[in-house]
Amino acid sequence: MLKRVLIANRGEIACRIIRACQNLGVETVAVYGLADSESLHVRMADRSVCIGPGPNSDTYLNMPNVLMAALTTQCDAIHPGYGYFSEQSQFADACHAVGLKFIGPPVEAISRMGDKAAAKAAAIRAHCPVVPGSEGCVHHLEDALEIAREIGFPVLVKAAAGGGGRGIRKVAREEEMDEAFKIASQEALASFGSGDLYIEKLIESPRHVEIQVLADAFGNCIHLGERECSVQNLRHQKMIEEAPCAVIDDELRRKMGESAVRLAKSVGYVNAGTVEFLLDSSNNFYFIEMNTRLQVEHPITEQVTGVDIVEQMLRIASGEELPFEQHDIAIQGHSIEARITAQNPAKEFAPSCGKITHWAPPSGPHIRLETHVYKGFAVSPFYDPMIAKLIVSDSDRQSCVRSLARALEQFDVQGIHTNIPFLRTLVATPEFVSGDVDTQFVARYVSEPSPVA
Repeated sequence: MLKRVLIANRGEIACRIIRACQNLGVETVAVYGLADSESLHVRMADRSVCIGPGPNSDTYLNMPNVLMAALTTQCDAIHPGYGYFSEQSQFADACHAVGLKFIGPPVEAISRMGDKAAAKAAAIRAHCPVVPGSEGCVHHLEDALEIAREIGFPVLVKAAAGGGGRGIRKVAREEEMDEAFKIASQEALASFGSGDLYIEKLIESPRHVEIQVLADAFGNCIHLGERECSVQNLRHQKMIEEAPCAVIDDELRRKMGESAVRLAKSVGYVNAGTVEFLLDSSNNFYFIEMNTRLQVEHPITEQVTGVDIVEQMLRIASGEELPFEQHDIAIQGHSIEARITAQNPAKEFAPSCGKITHWAPPSGPHIRLETHVYKGFAVSPFYDPMIAKLIVSDSDRQSCVRSLARALEQFDVQGIHTNIPFLRTLVATPEFVSGDVDTQFVARYVSEPSPVA
């Protein structure tokens, strides 16, 4: 087992990784920016190292400082969490170069699956269904138009190195392609350092469903079922996730899971990863990308399978074999996660910074809360606005939705604006209650009058 791990992240996910390490008797080192000095993850770790001032570029994205912090505290591994360096093959490679274990997949797998066009090619080779589109990156407007005419409008112009909903533009008609192509490329370059794009057929009103996989270094690979991630904001960022998906039966779950495992094996994948699909109204599924890291929404899979994904990541990185096989995995009950953000829904979800003067989250047997904040904590403008994840679990979906609604009603935060009022009304809609959602659900909802209490 690893002896000491540096967590190259912040916030609730850093706290989550620290708890998993503590359960295994692994020492932890936290890194932080000055604006994060009072964050719970700094307090929880065995040791903590300040790596710079507030902005991400000076702290959590400062590769030399992060690596130096790990080396000077004599760590033997780094866990990147999600975001930041988690899907950067250069960082994983740098870890190996200085003798640190990167708790994640091999460098080659990160590189291949992090490039959306290369990932699609790998999916085709692994006989995984894909959305019709370009067979690689498209560098010229004329080529983009030719492909779009061939597969038919509407299409999506997407960043090849993208993620998190950035670098994506919908093109409904031919005359929209010029502007969409330029804007998507500019946004991709600014967000990911690469302006490469590819073209994909737009599947109208699909569900966004992802499959969690775990693989060890001995050739064993399993899936832990699916997560429904269709409730997304207007920038394609997830707001509410649940497991299992309301419309997926055992047979469809098996097919999607086998496709995900087949793809992971074909690229030599090791550790935790997620294969994302679009699911149309006829239950046809199409591969869209693979996230080569721990997902924000991993707790709901843990709740319905009983598998501690973060613990397994640590064990796999320590050279252990998976302790279970596919037939050992069973989905029991239902779980839903709501992301709590410091944003003002009444002002187009503008970030809300300041000190939390009152913090009263819900509690109870069906509730799990992942957070790094507390009463008196100052929410900084430098970082992602997510301040907590509310996870509710129950025996079935109907009971779980009711439990989530009650939990959101009980959640009381003052001193800053949050998205809690928006979530309260969202989960009370007939569409959400019945499970009749797709990736356009929130867009339709916010177009209605007075969506926020």
